[in-house]
Amino acid sequence: QVQLVESGGGLVQPGGSLRLSCAASGAIFSIYAMRWYRQAPGKERELVATVASGGGTNYADSVKGRFTISRDSAKNTAYLQMDSLKPEDTAVYYCNADLTSIGARAYRNNYWGQGTQVTVSS
Repeated sequence: QVQLVESGGGLVQPGGSLRLSCAASGAIFSIYAMRWYRQAPGKERELVATVASGGGTNYADSVKGRFTISRDSAKNTAYLQMDSLKPEDTAVYYCNADLTSIGARAYRNNYWGQGTQVTVSS
């Protein structure tokens, strides 16, 4: 059983910072891309940032220069450092990953975490 568990969300004032973590656990063989999505109330889920297995990164235009995605492959963990937060960053943030499990190394599956709430408000 593979799980992605997010942590680090909370309430922060505009201009503040938060660091989200996404820990993958279970019978994991290999992790490929890891991503952060977010979904604000009444809006569709949007892709925020991606980090490839080789470390290459991509960002949504709305977060470029403010958010930094990274990963620690030894810990099967991805991070999202969020700086200069704005009220419009308020959303539930979800971790997403493509990975293969030990019991099915030929099949790459996509997994989601349960989400963590980020609220930016004064």
